[in-house]
Parts: sequence; C-alpha cells; structure tokens
Amino acid sequence: MFAHVFSKRTRFLVRCFHVAEKFSNPKPEDIIFSALCLNLRQRRWNTLHQFSPSLTNPLITRVLHQFWSSPKLALEFYKWVLGNETAVNFSKNRFEVSCVMIHLLVESRRFDDALSIMVNLMSVEGGNLSPLHVLSGLIRSYQACGSSPDVFDSLVRACTQNNDAEGAYTVIERTKAEGFCISVHALNNFMGCILNLNDIDWFWKVYKEMDSLGYVENVNTFNLVIYSCCKKNKLLEALSVFYRMLKCGVWPNVVSFNMMIDGACKTGDMGFALLILGKMGVMSGNFVSPNAVTYNSVINGFCKAGRLDLAERIRIDMVKSGVGCNERTYGALVDAYGRAGSSDEALRLCDEMTSNGLVANTVIYNSVVYWLFMEGDTEAAMLVLRDMTCKEMQIDRFTHAIVVRGLCRNGYVEEAVKFQREISEKKLVEDGVSHNTLMHYLVRDKKLACADQIQGSMLVRGLNLDVISFGTLIDGHLKEGKLERAIDIYDGMIKMKQKPNLVVYNSIVNGLSKRGLAGAAEAVVKAMESKDAVTYNTLLNEFLKSGNVQEAVSILSKMQKHGGEKLVSLVTYNILINHLCKFDCYEKANEVLKIMIQRGVVPDLITYGTLITSFSKQRDQEEVIELHDYMVLNGVESHEQIYKSIVRPILDGKSGRDLKEP
Repeated sequence: MFAHVFSKRTRFLVRCFHVAEKFSNPKPEDIIFSALCLNLRQRRWNTLHQFSPSLTNPLITRVLHQFWSSPKLALEFYKWVLGNETAVNFSKNRFEVSCVMIHLLVESRRFDDALSIMVNLMSVEGGNLSPLHVLSGLIRSYQACGSSPDVFDSLVRACTQNNDAEGAYTVIERTKAEGFCISVHALNNFMGCILNLNDIDWFWKVYKEMDSLGYVENVNTFNLVIYSCCKKNKLLEALSVFYRMLKCGVWPNVVSFNMMIDGACKTGDMGFALLILGKMGVMSGNFVSPNAVTYNSVINGFCKAGRLDLAERIRIDMVKSGVGCNERTYGALVDAYGRAGSSDEALRLCDEMTSNGLVANTVIYNSVVYWLFMEGDTEAAMLVLRDMTCKEMQIDRFTHAIVVRGLCRNGYVEEAVKFQREISEKKLVEDGVSHNTLMHYLVRDKKLACADQIQGSMLVRGLNLDVISFGTLIDGHLKEGKLERAIDIYDGMIKMKQKPNLVVYNSIVNGLSKRGLAGAAEAVVKAMESKDAVTYNTLLNEFLKSGNVQEAVSILSKMQKHGGEKLVSLVTYNILINHLCKFDCYEKANEVLKIMIQRGVVPDLITYGTLITSFSKQRDQEEVIELHDYMVLNGVESHEQIYKSIVRPILDGKSGRDLKEP
C-alpha cells in the first residue's frame, strides 16, 4: 500500500530498519517514524522530503520527543517542517508542535531560540496569537513534556521584548491562577518593561505587592527601584534605596552605581555623580570598581555641561584605572568639541581613536560632519563624508539628513539636490526628513517648480509625505499668490489622509487674507478645531488693512473671549497700534499702549518705533521726546535709525533754541 508513497531508495531504507524485530505487527506510522528518525540523525533532508505528505502534528511531536536530548537537531527538524510546503497532512495550525518545541528548548537552556519562537507566534506573520493563547498551549503540553516553570518565565520575557506589558501581566496573573509561579527574575523583567514604558505608578504598585506574593528582592530588583527614583530625578531617594539594599544583605553590583551616576549626570548634578564615583569602593566593600559605562556616563555628563576640561580629566583617570576608552568615550568627546566650535580637536580625537585600534563608527562621523557644517566649513564636511565612503561605512538616514541640511544651510542648495539624487540612484537609505529640508530651502528661494519635483520624487520612491511636506508647499505657493496650486496640494493632502495642523491652516488663512479674501479666510478659521494667536492676528491685520473695523472689533472680541491674554499678545497690540496710527487715531494708539502696559504686556521696539515715527509726522515734538524717554526708562533700547532720523534732530533743534534764549 505504500508503493505510491516511497521511492525504491526509501523502501530500501525502511527494510534496513529491522522493524520486524521491534514490532511484531508494525504500524504504518511506526515505520514512517523510524524512517524519519534514521534520516534525521544523518541529516538527509532530501530523503526526508519524501515523507512530507505523511507528516502530521502527532508524528512531528513524536519525533521531537525522540530528539529531546539533541535540541539543535530537533530545532533544525522543526524549522524544516515549518518551511516544508508539501506537508499537506500537516495542519495549518502548527501551534501544538511549536509549544512542544518551546518546552524542549527551555529544558535545554536554549532560551533565545525559545524566545524567538514565542515572539514569532505573537507576531502577525506567525498567527498574531495572544499571550494567553500561547500560555494555554504551553500549559496543555506541560505535563507531557515534563517541563519546568522556566517556560512561563520565557513567555513573560517574550511579551516584554515586544513591549507588551499588559500581555506580560495577564500571563503572570493566569500562571498564578493555574497553580504555577514565575520566578523573581521574570517579575523583574516585567517591572523593567513597565519602567521603559515610563509607567512609574504601575511599577510601584507591582513592587509593593512583591512581598505579599512571597517574592524576595534581589540585586536586580533594587536596581530597578534605584532606576525608578533616578527617572524622577530623586537622587537622594535612590541613595536611600541603595543603603536599604545593604541592610537587607544584598550586595550591589556595578549596575547599582551606574544607575545613580547616570541619573545624576542626566540632571546635571555632577557633584553627586563624582561623589558616588569616588566612593564606589567603600560603598561596596571594595567588591565593585567603575567600568567603561561608569566613566562614560560621567564624561558624557561633563561634555553636556560644557566642562571639557573635567571630561578630559575623567578620561585620564579612566585610562589610569585600566579601563580602556571605547567608541562611546570618544563619541561623547568628539561631539562636545564639535559643539564648542573646536572641530580641529574633534578630528584629532578621531585620529587618536584610530591609532588606539578603535574604529570610528557612523555616529561619530555624523557628529563631525554636522559640526563642520554648523561652522560653515562645507569643504571639510564633504571631505569627511568622502572618507566615510572610501571606508565603505554605512551612510544612514542621519548622515543623509545632516548633509542635505548642512549644504542647504550654507547656501549650496543645488549641491544638496545633486547629493539627494546620488543617494536615490545608489538606493541608499532615504527618509522624508531630507526631502522636507530640500523643499523648505527651495520654497525659500522661490523655486517652487523644483520643490514640486521633490514632492513627486517622494511619491515615486514610496516615501511618506507628512504634514510638513504638504505644509511647506502650500505655504510657498500661497506666498507667491498661486492659490489654485495651493488648493490642489491641500486636496492631495486630504486624499492621503494627512490631517492639516495649525501651521497649515494659518498659512491658508494668511494666503487667503493677502489675496483680499478675508471672508474666505474667516470661514476657514470657523472650520478649524483649534486656533492660536497667529490665526486671529492674521485675520485682525487683514480686516484692519481693508478698513473693516467692525469685523476687526469682532475678531478682537473673540480673542479676548476664547483665550484672554494667551491670544491677545504683543503682536496683537502692535497690529492695533500700527493701524490706529495709519487712521490718524493717535490718542487711541496711546491708550492701547497704556492698556497693554497695565495688562503686563511689555512693549518692544516695534511698538515704540511705530508710535514715534507716526507722532513725528503729526504730533507735537515734545510728545515725541516724551514717548522716547518713556521707552528708554522702561528698558527698551532705542533703534539707531529712529534715533538718528527722528529723535536726535529734535533734540539738536531744541538745544539750539535754548542757547539763543537770554
């Protein structure tokens, strides 16, 4: 009956099994099982392929149990089965077999392989199973596989690897309800996941329940508590937890100290960081010494504080203590020197790094290129970029963005477009940031056709156009008076399900207003979910410019009603004063000045400049001098041009008259 299944070679192999000696009446599945095991031991995958039509879940499970002491070979078989499309009798739901494989791997201490299978099962490609579904399968096969609770620890870890804290929590709760218990290591893993998700309250809730659940804190638990305190900038509380750990008889490790030192450096409390660094030996009974992470945290902290002298001193101590500098050490220093405008020193450090046998990575090169562009040394920046290319280093999306922005910032927009084209032709990493930067500078230079081409290039290459992409083009076309084109872009934005933000709406309101379409602009404002000072000030300015005082008063009333002092800003008062002066309403303008001062809005140079210029044309010269003196007394520095052209001539004229009087 098996003639249609096996080839001549297979039949020969089956005869060689001497199955008759083992089974008096061998069953077909026993024969196939024996054949599978023999060929698997010799890794005859081509021969195994002939058994594919006969593979079933129970048969595969049986083979896995047979190779329980050979986990590597069992895993190879499992992967072969998963990739075997001809296994027609093998259920599409391979979940049960996967659970057996997970038990086998955990028992063999191959946790990473087990973790990989679990993560795959909970991914879209692997079936998108819930953590509870996976747990149920593991519990069903638990007894038959003679497994251990470590398998549940692994499932918790798989959830946390996916940042699925809720899933991990449900696994912990259900495991407890089923009479099993996860270890303190898995619980620590879960609490670490909560902290990474920044849910501090949930972390403390779980931590406070540990004792009642029968868990005893270990060094990793205390380290998580210290880390939690440091995240909230509570350094003294973190130190208190450290001493409580010692009282509990739990000895700290280097991570305990690194948590506190890193927390201090991030808050800028370098004194505290140095104190812990200096006392590490005493506080640990001379069992713990600073490592590279410890020194790098302190060096990075001083670099961010701009104290490069102290950062270098720590680096010297680091080398003296026998802890070698690594890429992170040099990376922090290179970036700090670049930020300080000392690119030569940054480049020297790169050379020193290479001479010490280290290789500058992409992050360090990106830092050097960025700061050279910021210094305006485009030629040097491009030389460093060329060096990256010669060394076949990866040009990542950050490099891409830095170069495009740096070239544009220094006036080399055409070169930036060319660089962008080269990146595209070489099919290197692209993202929307660089394209948005190009569009911004092309719009600024009024090269709208080129900006439109960049947008088209993004669509062709499948890059996502975001609200910045659309907003940049809409604003550019509106400023050039191309209302129809701006509307087309807006329509495209809506079709691509990109929701306009306040900046886009303000551009539209401003563009419509400048085209004399204040009514249409107001309609847009009414449709907006939220408005800011820019929105209202744009409408207010346009209504006043067109002489529509009634509508302007209405807008001002809405601003005061909806936002009060948040919306009625210095810009608002300057707009009112400017137009009142244009309407020759100088007394009203002066009243607005007094009102804004009473409400705590400090007039600026534009406020006084508008008033002084207007008063000099229509008002008495004494009023001009009085207003100027009032401005200076209130801490606003006089504009040189206004002073020379208006105030100084009045003062000189007044001095001349005083001299002629008896």
